[in-house]
Amino acid sequence: MLVRERMTANPIVVHPETSFEEALQLLREKKIRRLPVVDKQGMLVGIVVEKDLLYASPSPATSLSVFEVHYLLSKLAVKDVMTKRVITVAEDCPLEEAARIMIDHKIGSLPVVRGKQVVGIITETDVFKIMAEALGGRAKGVRIVMRVPEVKGELAKVTAKIAELGGNIVSLAVFFSSDAQHREVTVKVQEAKREEMIAALEKTGVQIVDVREITAEYQPQLISSR
Repeated sequence: MLVRERMTANPIVVHPETSFEEALQLLREKKIRRLPVVDKQGMLVGIVVEKDLLYASPSPATSLSVFEVHYLLSKLAVKDVMTKRVITVAEDCPLEEAARIMIDHKIGSLPVVRGKQVVGIITETDVFKIMAEALGGRAKGVRIVMRVPEVKGELAKVTAKIAELGGNIVSLAVFFSSDAQHREVTVKVQEAKREEMIAALEKTGVQIVDVREITAEYQPQLISSR
């Protein structure tokens, strides 16, 4: 899967001369956190993120009057707070590489460019959605976490055994394990008998780490203080 398949195409952009207040209003109205900054030709010249604008705002503890604060902010433009060195990716960048770049550089988004022309943006939220999809988020079934020997053909044995028992694999993800001799595999299966499947998988030599039946979406817990 490539960036072009999951990016937000034709993202909302601003110009260097866009006022601070207009940029902040855009972020709030559109419920986004990042705005690529482009020149009159649509070429990328920077990026402004919500925290840049918040840092530039006076502290609530300021001694300035409302009118003074408004005056100061009215003088600020996007060019005064934007990041001018922008890390970008091309449309044909593999998604896993885009995610790695964001991790390595500790950033939450990547403008997608064609040359220097902005054609999209991909964010950490897009990556979370892809991860949830890869792990079978929202899908019901038996979720199994297992440690599979790092030997050629071992994973094929697992999938073949599940198919042999009539199981339908709706998601499968492979992760590095705590040791080099194993990989950790998370699979979600429908249309197979749980206990029969677990017993058959253990006979292939895998170590079952966790098994649970997913019948409904997990609900978040809300903790609030008064």
